[in-house]
Amino acid sequence: MYKILLAFRYLLKRRISYFALFAVALCVFVVLVVMTVLSSLTAEFKEKTHRISGDCIVSSKSLAGFPYYDEFIKILANQDIVEAVSPVIKSYAMVKITHERAQTIMGIKPLMHEGTTGFSRFLRYQTFVDANTIFTPARDSESPLCIPGIAVLFDRDSSGNYNAPDQIPPFLITLTCFPLTAKGTLERAGTSVVASKTFTLGNVVQTGCSADWENVYLPFDEAQNLCGMAGEPKRVSALLIKFKKDVNIDQGCKKVNSLWMEFTKQKSSEKFANLFKNVRVQNWKDYNAATISVAETQEALMIIVFAMIGIITVFIVFVVFYMIVCHKSKDIGVLKSVGASNGGLMAVFMVFAFFTGLFGSILGSLAGWRFLVHINQIEGWLFAHFNFQLWDRTIYAIGKIPNKIDLRVLVTIVLSAIAACLLGALIPSMQAAKLDAVKTLQVSRL
Repeated sequence: MYKILLAFRYLLKRRISYFALFAVALCVFVVLVVMTVLSSLTAEFKEKTHRISGDCIVSSKSLAGFPYYDEFIKILANQDIVEAVSPVIKSYAMVKITHERAQTIMGIKPLMHEGTTGFSRFLRYQTFVDANTIFTPARDSESPLCIPGIAVLFDRDSSGNYNAPDQIPPFLITLTCFPLTAKGTLERAGTSVVASKTFTLGNVVQTGCSADWENVYLPFDEAQNLCGMAGEPKRVSALLIKFKKDVNIDQGCKKVNSLWMEFTKQKSSEKFANLFKNVRVQNWKDYNAATISVAETQEALMIIVFAMIGIITVFIVFVVFYMIVCHKSKDIGVLKSVGASNGGLMAVFMVFAFFTGLFGSILGSLAGWRFLVHINQIEGWLFAHFNFQLWDRTIYAIGKIPNKIDLRVLVTIVLSAIAACLLGALIPSMQAAKLDAVKTLQVSRL
Protein backbone atom coordinates (compact mmCIF):
# COMPACT_ATOMS: atom_id res chain seq x y z
CA MET A 1 0.00 0.00 0.00
CA TYR A 2 2.86 2.39 0.85
CA LYS A 3 4.04 2.15 -2.75
CA ILE A 4 0.79 3.56 -4.12
CA LEU A 5 0.53 6.22 -1.38
CA LEU A 6 4.10 7.41 -1.94
CA ALA A 7 3.60 7.43 -5.70
CA PHE A 8 0.51 9.62 -5.30
CA ARG A 9 2.33 11.90 -2.88
CA TYR A 10 5.23 12.42 -5.28
CA LEU A 11 2.79 13.05 -8.11
CA LEU A 12 0.76 15.66 -6.20
CA LYS A 13 3.38 17.32 -4.02
CA ARG A 14 6.36 17.61 -6.33
CA ARG A 15 5.87 20.47 -8.77
CA ILE A 16 8.45 19.08 -11.13
CA SER A 17 6.22 16.04 -11.65
CA TYR A 18 3.65 18.41 -13.20
CA PHE A 19 6.16 19.08 -15.93
CA ALA A 20 6.26 15.37 -16.84
CA LEU A 21 2.47 15.18 -16.57
CA PHE A 22 2.04 18.16 -18.89
CA ALA A 23 4.60 16.78 -21.38
CA VAL A 24 2.74 13.46 -21.59
CA ALA A 25 -0.64 15.20 -21.93
CA LEU A 26 0.68 17.47 -24.69
CA CYS A 27 2.18 14.56 -26.63
CA VAL A 28 -1.02 12.53 -26.35
CA PHE A 29 -3.08 15.54 -27.43
CA VAL A 30 -0.96 16.20 -30.54
CA VAL A 31 -0.70 12.54 -31.56
CA LEU A 32 -4.41 11.89 -31.02
CA VAL A 33 -5.56 14.90 -33.03
CA VAL A 34 -3.20 14.44 -35.96
CA MET A 35 -3.53 10.65 -36.15
CA THR A 36 -7.32 10.86 -35.97
CA VAL A 37 -7.48 13.35 -38.82
CA LEU A 38 -4.83 11.73 -41.03
CA SER A 39 -5.89 8.12 -40.49
CA SER A 40 -9.54 9.04 -41.10
CA LEU A 41 -8.68 10.89 -44.31
CA THR A 42 -6.56 7.99 -45.54
CA ALA A 43 -9.23 5.42 -44.65
CA GLU A 44 -11.93 7.54 -46.31
CA PHE A 45 -9.83 7.94 -49.46
CA LYS A 46 -9.18 4.20 -49.64
CA GLU A 47 -12.84 3.38 -49.08
CA LYS A 48 -13.96 5.70 -51.89
CA THR A 49 -11.29 4.37 -54.25
CA HIS A 50 -12.31 0.81 -53.40
CA ARG A 51 -15.97 1.52 -54.14
CA ILE A 52 -15.36 2.88 -57.64
CA SER A 53 -12.82 0.16 -58.54
CA GLY A 54 -14.42 -3.04 -57.33
CA ASP A 55 -12.43 -5.74 -55.51
CA CYS A 56 -10.44 -7.20 -58.39
CA ILE A 57 -9.46 -5.69 -61.73
CA VAL A 58 -8.46 -7.54 -64.89
CA SER A 59 -6.86 -4.76 -66.91
CA SER A 60 -4.63 -4.21 -69.91
CA LYS A 61 -1.54 -2.02 -69.80
CA SER A 62 -2.12 -1.26 -73.49
CA LEU A 63 -4.68 1.21 -74.82
CA ALA A 64 -5.53 -1.44 -77.41
CA GLY A 65 -7.30 -3.48 -74.70
CA PHE A 66 -7.98 -7.22 -74.94
CA PRO A 67 -10.60 -9.38 -76.74
CA TYR A 68 -12.97 -12.21 -75.83
CA TYR A 69 -14.01 -10.49 -72.63
CA ASP A 70 -17.64 -11.65 -72.96
CA GLU A 71 -16.54 -15.27 -72.73
CA PHE A 72 -14.47 -14.64 -69.65
CA ILE A 73 -17.35 -12.74 -68.03
CA LYS A 74 -19.50 -15.86 -68.48
CA ILE A 75 -16.80 -17.94 -66.76
CA LEU A 76 -16.70 -15.47 -63.86
CA ALA A 77 -20.49 -15.45 -63.58
CA ASN A 78 -20.41 -19.18 -62.88
CA GLN A 79 -18.04 -18.75 -59.94
CA ASP A 80 -19.57 -18.76 -56.47
CA ILE A 81 -17.13 -16.08 -55.27
CA VAL A 82 -18.16 -13.44 -57.82
CA GLU A 83 -21.11 -11.14 -57.22
CA ALA A 84 -20.85 -8.81 -60.24
CA VAL A 85 -18.58 -7.98 -63.20
CA SER A 86 -18.42 -4.77 -65.21
CA PRO A 87 -16.55 -4.41 -68.54
CA VAL A 88 -14.94 -1.00 -68.95
CA ILE A 89 -13.51 0.94 -71.88
CA LYS A 90 -10.77 3.28 -70.70
CA SER A 91 -8.85 5.68 -72.90
CA TYR A 92 -7.88 9.32 -73.27
CA ALA A 93 -9.60 12.09 -75.17
CA MET A 94 -9.70 15.81 -75.69
CA VAL A 95 -12.83 17.14 -74.02
CA LYS A 96 -14.24 20.42 -75.27
CA ILE A 97 -16.85 22.27 -73.25
CA THR A 98 -15.75 25.91 -73.03
CA HIS A 99 -12.15 24.99 -73.79
CA GLU A 100 -10.26 21.82 -74.57
CA ARG A 101 -8.57 19.69 -71.98
CA ALA A 102 -7.24 16.13 -71.83
CA GLN A 103 -9.37 13.71 -69.81
CA THR A 104 -9.86 10.00 -69.26
CA ILE A 105 -13.00 8.55 -70.79
CA MET A 106 -14.71 5.54 -69.24
CA GLY A 107 -17.17 3.48 -71.24
CA ILE A 108 -19.48 1.50 -68.96
CA LYS A 109 -22.58 -0.69 -69.10
CA PRO A 110 -24.72 1.03 -66.45
CA LEU A 111 -26.49 -2.00 -64.99
CA MET A 112 -23.30 -4.07 -64.71
CA HIS A 113 -21.29 -1.12 -63.41
CA GLU A 114 -23.98 -0.40 -60.84
CA GLY A 115 -23.72 -3.95 -59.53
CA THR A 116 -19.95 -3.70 -59.20
CA THR A 117 -19.44 -0.15 -57.89
CA GLY A 118 -22.83 1.25 -56.91
CA PHE A 119 -22.31 3.90 -59.57
CA SER A 120 -25.70 5.60 -59.14
CA ARG A 121 -24.86 6.63 -55.58
CA PHE A 122 -22.27 9.07 -56.91
CA LEU A 123 -24.58 10.90 -59.31
CA ARG A 124 -25.32 14.45 -58.21
CA TYR A 125 -28.61 14.84 -60.04
CA GLN A 126 -30.86 11.91 -59.16
CA THR A 127 -33.11 12.12 -62.22
CA PHE A 128 -33.17 8.44 -63.20
CA VAL A 129 -35.51 5.58 -62.34
CA ASP A 130 -32.97 2.76 -62.45
CA ALA A 131 -29.41 2.15 -63.62
CA ASN A 132 -30.54 1.36 -67.17
CA THR A 133 -31.84 4.90 -67.61
CA ILE A 134 -28.60 6.67 -66.67
CA PHE A 135 -27.63 7.22 -70.31
CA THR A 136 -31.16 7.46 -71.68
CA PRO A 137 -31.48 10.87 -73.43
CA ALA A 138 -34.51 13.10 -73.21
CA ARG A 139 -36.95 13.03 -76.13
CA ASP A 140 -35.74 16.37 -77.47
CA SER A 141 -32.06 15.38 -77.34
CA GLU A 142 -30.45 14.22 -80.56
CA SER A 143 -27.06 13.35 -79.08
CA PRO A 144 -26.19 10.62 -76.56
CA LEU A 145 -25.47 11.45 -72.93
CA CYS A 146 -22.19 11.55 -71.08
CA ILE A 147 -21.49 11.92 -67.35
CA PRO A 148 -18.26 13.72 -66.42
CA GLY A 149 -16.74 14.01 -62.98
CA ILE A 150 -18.04 17.11 -61.24
CA ALA A 151 -14.62 18.78 -61.10
CA VAL A 152 -14.31 18.50 -64.91
CA LEU A 153 -17.12 21.05 -65.23
CA PHE A 154 -17.28 23.05 -62.03
CA ASP A 155 -14.84 24.69 -59.64
CA ARG A 156 -14.97 24.52 -55.86
CA ASP A 157 -15.23 27.50 -53.58
CA SER A 158 -13.15 28.01 -50.44
CA SER A 159 -15.70 26.06 -48.39
CA GLY A 160 -15.38 22.99 -50.60
CA ASN A 161 -18.75 23.40 -52.35
CA TYR A 162 -18.98 23.06 -56.12
CA ASN A 163 -20.57 25.98 -57.96
CA ALA A 164 -22.92 23.60 -59.77
CA PRO A 165 -26.50 24.68 -60.51
CA ASP A 166 -29.51 22.95 -58.98
CA GLN A 167 -30.58 21.57 -62.37
CA ILE A 168 -28.51 19.82 -65.03
CA PRO A 169 -27.15 22.56 -67.30
CA PRO A 170 -27.70 22.08 -71.07
CA PHE A 171 -24.01 21.60 -71.88
CA LEU A 172 -22.79 20.02 -75.11
CA ILE A 173 -19.51 18.17 -74.70
CA THR A 174 -17.35 17.20 -77.67
CA LEU A 175 -14.97 14.26 -77.23
CA THR A 176 -12.08 13.69 -79.61
CA CYS A 177 -10.17 10.38 -79.49
CA PHE A 178 -7.42 8.67 -81.43
CA PRO A 179 -8.89 5.21 -82.15
CA LEU A 180 -6.36 2.38 -82.15
CA THR A 181 -6.31 -0.98 -83.88
CA ALA A 182 -5.65 -4.21 -82.04
CA LYS A 183 -2.00 -3.82 -83.09
CA GLY A 184 -1.79 -0.50 -81.25
CA THR A 185 -1.55 1.61 -84.41
CA LEU A 186 -3.88 4.43 -85.45
CA GLU A 187 -7.07 3.03 -86.91
CA ARG A 188 -7.50 5.93 -89.32
CA ALA A 189 -4.99 7.19 -91.86
CA GLY A 190 -4.54 10.48 -93.67
CA THR A 191 -5.82 13.77 -92.34
CA SER A 192 -8.72 12.31 -90.32
CA VAL A 193 -6.88 10.28 -87.68
CA VAL A 194 -9.27 11.28 -84.91
CA ALA A 195 -12.82 10.31 -84.02
CA SER A 196 -15.07 13.02 -82.59
CA LYS A 197 -18.57 13.00 -81.21
CA THR A 198 -20.76 15.48 -79.36
CA PHE A 199 -22.60 14.42 -76.23
CA THR A 200 -25.20 16.07 -74.04
CA LEU A 201 -24.50 16.43 -70.35
CA GLY A 202 -26.65 13.81 -68.63
CA ASN A 203 -25.43 14.06 -65.03
CA VAL A 204 -22.23 14.55 -63.05
CA VAL A 205 -20.33 12.14 -60.82
CA GLN A 206 -19.18 13.17 -57.35
CA THR A 207 -17.11 10.42 -55.74
CA GLY A 208 -14.85 12.54 -53.54
CA CYS A 209 -11.68 11.12 -55.11
CA SER A 210 -9.55 11.55 -58.24
CA ALA A 211 -12.34 10.31 -60.55
CA ASP A 212 -14.07 13.69 -60.09
CA TRP A 213 -11.18 15.41 -61.85
CA GLU A 214 -10.24 12.74 -64.39
CA ASN A 215 -13.15 10.74 -65.77
CA VAL A 216 -15.90 11.29 -68.30
CA TYR A 217 -18.33 8.34 -68.37
CA LEU A 218 -19.91 7.28 -71.67
CA PRO A 219 -22.26 4.54 -72.85
CA PHE A 220 -20.20 1.41 -73.42
CA ASP A 221 -20.93 1.11 -77.15
CA GLU A 222 -20.17 4.78 -77.80
CA ALA A 223 -16.81 4.53 -76.04
CA GLN A 224 -15.99 1.31 -77.85
CA ASN A 225 -16.60 2.97 -81.21
CA LEU A 226 -14.66 6.13 -80.32
CA CYS A 227 -11.65 4.16 -79.14
CA GLY A 228 -11.59 1.77 -82.09
CA MET A 229 -12.43 -1.31 -80.01
CA ALA A 230 -15.71 -2.16 -81.78
CA GLY A 231 -14.11 -4.30 -84.51
CA GLU A 232 -14.18 -8.08 -84.43
CA PRO A 233 -13.28 -9.36 -81.97
CA LYS A 234 -14.48 -6.53 -79.75
CA ARG A 235 -12.14 -5.36 -77.03
CA VAL A 236 -12.26 -3.78 -73.58
CA SER A 237 -9.69 -2.12 -71.34
CA ALA A 238 -10.63 -3.76 -68.05
CA LEU A 239 -13.06 -5.93 -66.13
CA LEU A 240 -14.06 -4.70 -62.67
CA ILE A 241 -15.02 -7.57 -60.39
CA LYS A 242 -16.89 -7.46 -57.09
CA PHE A 243 -16.66 -10.47 -54.80
CA LYS A 244 -19.29 -11.67 -52.40
CA LYS A 245 -19.06 -10.36 -48.85
CA ASP A 246 -17.52 -13.44 -47.26
CA VAL A 247 -14.73 -13.75 -49.87
CA ASN A 248 -11.20 -12.73 -48.98
CA ILE A 249 -10.05 -10.28 -51.66
CA ASP A 250 -6.53 -11.66 -52.01
CA GLN A 251 -7.79 -15.24 -52.24
CA GLY A 252 -10.46 -14.15 -54.71
CA CYS A 253 -7.85 -12.42 -56.89
CA LYS A 254 -5.72 -15.56 -56.91
CA LYS A 255 -8.73 -17.56 -58.07
CA VAL A 256 -9.50 -15.04 -60.83
CA ASN A 257 -5.86 -15.05 -61.90
CA SER A 258 -5.82 -18.84 -62.22
CA LEU A 259 -9.07 -18.69 -64.23
CA TRP A 260 -7.54 -16.02 -66.47
CA MET A 261 -4.36 -18.02 -67.06
CA GLU A 262 -6.40 -21.07 -68.00
CA PHE A 263 -8.62 -18.96 -70.27
CA THR A 264 -5.68 -17.40 -72.12
CA LYS A 265 -4.17 -20.83 -72.74
CA GLN A 266 -7.40 -21.96 -74.34
CA LYS A 267 -7.47 -18.82 -76.49
CA SER A 268 -3.76 -18.78 -77.35
CA SER A 269 -4.42 -19.68 -81.00
CA GLU A 270 -7.24 -17.17 -81.50
CA LYS A 271 -6.99 -13.88 -83.36
CA PHE A 272 -5.21 -11.09 -81.41
CA ALA A 273 -4.37 -13.48 -78.57
CA ASN A 274 -1.05 -11.61 -78.29
CA LEU A 275 -2.96 -8.83 -76.48
CA PHE A 276 -3.35 -11.12 -73.46
CA LYS A 277 0.32 -10.62 -72.56
CA ASN A 278 -0.47 -7.05 -71.52
CA VAL A 279 -3.25 -8.09 -69.14
CA ARG A 280 -2.77 -8.37 -65.40
CA VAL A 281 -5.04 -9.38 -62.52
CA GLN A 282 -4.76 -7.12 -59.47
CA ASN A 283 -6.62 -6.32 -56.30
CA TRP A 284 -8.01 -2.80 -55.97
CA LYS A 285 -5.09 -1.55 -53.87
CA ASP A 286 -2.44 -2.68 -56.36
CA TYR A 287 -4.48 -1.32 -59.26
CA ASN A 288 -4.64 2.11 -57.61
CA ALA A 289 -1.17 1.95 -56.08
CA ALA A 290 -0.06 5.21 -57.70
CA THR A 291 -2.57 7.18 -55.65
CA ILE A 292 -3.00 5.02 -52.56
CA SER A 293 0.74 4.70 -51.92
CA VAL A 294 1.01 8.48 -51.58
CA ALA A 295 -1.58 8.55 -48.79
CA GLU A 296 -0.06 5.52 -47.07
CA THR A 297 3.44 7.01 -47.29
CA GLN A 298 2.25 10.21 -45.66
CA GLU A 299 0.59 8.22 -42.89
CA ALA A 300 3.76 6.15 -42.36
CA LEU A 301 5.91 9.29 -42.17
CA MET A 302 3.59 10.75 -39.55
CA ILE A 303 3.86 7.56 -37.50
CA ILE A 304 7.66 7.84 -37.64
CA VAL A 305 7.49 11.48 -36.54
CA PHE A 306 5.23 10.58 -33.62
CA ALA A 307 7.56 7.74 -32.66
CA MET A 308 10.29 10.36 -32.35
CA ILE A 309 7.96 12.45 -30.19
CA GLY A 310 7.54 9.38 -27.99
CA ILE A 311 11.32 9.11 -27.65
CA ILE A 312 11.43 12.76 -26.58
CA THR A 313 8.78 11.97 -23.96
CA VAL A 314 10.98 9.15 -22.64
CA PHE A 315 13.88 11.58 -22.16
CA ILE A 316 11.65 14.18 -20.48
CA VAL A 317 10.37 11.59 -18.00
CA PHE A 318 13.92 10.35 -17.46
CA VAL A 319 15.19 13.84 -16.56
CA VAL A 320 12.24 14.53 -14.25
CA PHE A 321 12.60 11.24 -12.38
CA TYR A 322 16.36 11.58 -12.15
CA MET A 323 15.94 14.95 -10.46
CA ILE A 324 13.27 13.55 -8.13
CA VAL A 325 15.52 10.66 -7.10
CA CYS A 326 18.40 13.07 -6.45
CA HIS A 327 16.21 15.29 -4.25
CA LYS A 328 14.52 12.40 -2.45
CA SER A 329 17.62 10.50 -1.36
CA LYS A 330 16.79 11.12 2.34
CA ASP A 331 13.30 9.66 1.87
CA ILE A 332 14.82 6.66 0.15
CA GLY A 333 17.28 6.18 2.99
CA VAL A 334 14.53 6.33 5.59
CA LEU A 335 12.44 3.78 3.69
CA LYS A 336 15.40 1.42 3.43
CA SER A 337 16.17 1.82 7.12
CA VAL A 338 12.68 0.70 8.07
CA GLY A 339 12.89 -2.39 5.88
CA ALA A 340 11.85 -1.38 2.36
CA SER A 341 13.44 -3.68 -0.19
CA ASN A 342 15.21 -2.63 -3.37
CA GLY A 343 12.33 -4.05 -5.38
CA GLY A 344 9.84 -2.15 -3.27
CA LEU A 345 11.63 1.17 -3.81
CA MET A 346 11.87 0.51 -7.51
CA ALA A 347 8.16 -0.29 -7.54
CA VAL A 348 7.36 3.08 -5.90
CA PHE A 349 8.93 5.01 -8.75
CA MET A 350 7.56 2.71 -11.42
CA VAL A 351 4.04 3.16 -9.99
CA PHE A 352 4.75 6.89 -9.95
CA ALA A 353 5.70 6.67 -13.64
CA PHE A 354 2.57 4.64 -14.38
CA PHE A 355 0.34 7.27 -12.76
CA THR A 356 2.18 10.01 -14.64
CA GLY A 357 1.52 8.25 -17.95
CA LEU A 358 -2.05 7.34 -17.05
CA PHE A 359 -3.22 10.75 -15.83
CA GLY A 360 -1.23 12.57 -18.50
CA SER A 361 -2.89 10.38 -21.13
CA ILE A 362 -6.34 11.03 -19.67
CA LEU A 363 -5.79 14.80 -19.70
CA GLY A 364 -4.36 14.71 -23.22
CA SER A 365 -7.17 12.46 -24.48
CA LEU A 366 -9.89 14.68 -23.01
CA ALA A 367 -8.26 17.79 -24.48
CA GLY A 368 -7.85 16.05 -27.86
CA TRP A 369 -11.46 14.84 -27.85
CA ARG A 370 -12.72 18.31 -27.01
CA PHE A 371 -10.57 19.85 -29.73
CA LEU A 372 -11.68 17.32 -32.35
CA VAL A 373 -15.35 17.95 -31.52
CA HIS A 374 -14.90 21.61 -32.46
CA ILE A 375 -12.12 21.28 -35.06
CA ASN A 376 -14.33 22.27 -37.98
CA GLN A 377 -15.71 25.28 -36.11
CA ILE A 378 -12.15 26.28 -35.17
CA GLU A 379 -11.01 26.00 -38.79
CA GLY A 380 -14.04 28.00 -39.90
CA TRP A 381 -13.21 30.76 -37.40
CA LEU A 382 -9.55 30.81 -38.48
CA PHE A 383 -10.59 31.02 -42.12
CA ALA A 384 -13.07 33.82 -41.45
CA HIS A 385 -10.59 35.92 -39.45
CA PHE A 386 -7.17 34.92 -40.82
CA ASN A 387 -7.98 33.23 -44.16
CA PHE A 388 -6.32 30.01 -42.89
CA GLN A 389 -7.36 26.47 -43.85
CA LEU A 390 -5.66 23.16 -43.14
CA TRP A 391 -6.43 22.11 -46.73
CA ASP A 392 -7.34 24.40 -49.58
CA ARG A 393 -10.81 23.16 -50.53
CA THR A 394 -10.44 24.53 -54.07
CA ILE A 395 -7.64 22.00 -54.61
CA TYR A 396 -8.29 19.01 -52.34
CA ALA A 397 -11.42 16.86 -52.39
CA ILE A 398 -11.95 17.26 -48.66
CA GLY A 399 -15.15 18.49 -47.09
CA LYS A 400 -15.36 18.59 -43.32
CA ILE A 401 -12.30 17.53 -41.38
CA PRO A 402 -12.98 14.02 -40.00
CA ASN A 403 -13.08 14.06 -36.20
CA LYS A 404 -14.34 10.63 -35.18
CA ILE A 405 -11.87 9.04 -32.78
CA ASP A 406 -10.94 5.44 -33.49
CA LEU A 407 -10.97 3.56 -30.17
CA ARG A 408 -8.08 1.36 -31.31
CA VAL A 409 -5.95 4.41 -32.10
CA LEU A 410 -6.81 5.97 -28.73
CA VAL A 411 -5.94 2.82 -26.77
CA THR A 412 -2.67 2.45 -28.70
CA ILE A 413 -1.69 6.05 -27.95
CA VAL A 414 -2.53 5.75 -24.23
CA LEU A 415 -0.63 2.47 -23.85
CA SER A 416 2.33 3.90 -25.75
CA ALA A 417 2.38 6.97 -23.47
CA ILE A 418 2.33 4.79 -20.34
CA ALA A 419 5.07 2.57 -21.80
CA ALA A 420 7.18 5.67 -22.59
CA CYS A 421 6.82 6.85 -18.98
CA LEU A 422 7.77 3.45 -17.58
CA LEU A 423 10.77 3.27 -19.89
CA GLY A 424 11.90 6.77 -18.98
CA ALA A 425 11.61 6.03 -15.26
CA LEU A 426 13.38 2.67 -15.41
CA ILE A 427 16.99 3.84 -14.95
CA PRO A 428 16.21 6.42 -12.21
CA SER A 429 14.16 3.76 -10.39
CA MET A 430 17.08 1.34 -10.52
CA GLN A 431 19.36 4.10 -9.28
CA ALA A 432 17.02 4.76 -6.34
CA ALA A 433 16.96 1.06 -5.47
CA LYS A 434 20.78 0.92 -5.40
CA LEU A 435 21.23 3.82 -2.98
CA ASP A 436 23.04 2.90 0.25
CA ALA A 437 20.82 3.76 3.23
CA VAL A 438 23.79 4.22 5.63
CA LYS A 439 25.60 6.70 3.39
CA THR A 440 22.34 8.49 2.54
CA LEU A 441 21.46 9.07 6.21
CA GLN A 442 24.93 10.12 7.43
CA VAL A 443 24.75 13.25 9.56
CA SER A 444 27.24 15.00 7.30
CA ARG A 445 24.88 14.51 4.37
CA LEU A 446 21.70 15.64 6.13
